[in-house]
Amino acid sequence: MPRDTLTRDQIVRAAIELLDDEGLERLNMRSLGRRLGSAATAVYWHVKNKDNLVVLAGDAVWAEIELPDLSTVGWREAATTMAVGARDMVSRHLWLVPAMGTHLIYGPGKARHDDHCLGVYEKAGFSRLDADWAMNTVFVFVLGRALGEAAELAWNRRLRRSGNNEEEELQNTMERITKIAMQFPRLRARMEEWDDSDSAGPADQSFEFGLNAILDGLEARLLSRNVELELPNTAGL
Repeated sequence: MPRDTLTRDQIVRAAIELLDDEGLERLNMRSLGRRLGSAATAVYWHVKNKDNLVVLAGDAVWAEIELPDLSTVGWREAATTMAVGARDMVSRHLWLVPAMGTHLIYGPGKARHDDHCLGVYEKAGFSRLDADWAMNTVFVFVLGRALGEAAELAWNRRLRRSGNNEEEELQNTMERITKIAMQFPRLRARMEEWDDSDSAGPADQSFEFGLNAILDGLEARLLSRNVELELPNTAGL
């Protein structure tokens, strides 16, 4: 595809697809050019370099998150919708987790998300600074949950590229982890419980538990603040 028929949006979408398929470490202008049917040099007419492309792709995926209507839903429902939306988006694009560790991902997509998210916590009654902290607390939880998935995906990709038997390597790794864990009483009890595949609980339930625990804490903080504001001033009595 000649450079004059390429658009930045086409390049960014192709980069996202490549990142989804191959991961951050496999993104380069040559492989992207092949995916676009264009010379790598044509890509440089629209993006400065690979780092610039990672930032553009990283920002674009934030626009996938649906924003709840704050005039029709309560703040907790809105906060949950946005947290789940962010979790689902990151799960589709697990390369975003390592990318955020090496690049400052910011642009219209991320700003759109952040602005609406601040509106959620301001609607709840948090002051400006507390709204920032509330948003960041939930975001760190969502991102932290995605770290494990991203690490597992990267490990599986390394196995495939190494040419080793993926299933055999996974079995050996799990046996090694189990052997270590069985030396500790609480971990041993968990391992024995997890022999029943249902006992660990679905990942969605675990995410819901953690998110509700955070929102419960934020709600309790709001109630505490409101009680303090309503208390009469008895300092002069």
